Amino acid sequence: HPGGRGNAGGQHHHRLNFDKFHPGYFGKVGMRHFHYLKNQHHCPTINLDRLWTLVSKETRQNATKDRNGKLPVIDVTKAGFFKVLGKGRLPDRPVIVRARYFSKIAEQKIL
Repeated sequence: HPGGRGNAGGQHHHRLNFDKFHPGYFGKVGMRHFHYLKNQHHCPTINLDRLWTLVSKETRQNATKDRNGKLPVIDVTKAGFFKVLGKGRLPDRPVIVRARYFSKIAEQKIL
């Protein structure tokens, strides 16, 4: 093993190779977060175009029939999602969406 094994010499005798073909290989990026607790940052998301898949077929059909009746309520947290994102389009029928968080675009499209 004349040059050393593996990545040996990356900062010494193989520096030209590493600098040329692997820029940014050495060093650090960003800030450190000590004692990162994943549970506190757990936030599963769902897009607007998938909202109606959480509702039963009956509710969907009743929402198209009844324009004056009760509005269908889609509770996203019951399906295990916390945040609603704004990708896609919602049908023209009015609906109430319950979630912990909404992105700006999702909020605009729902209203």
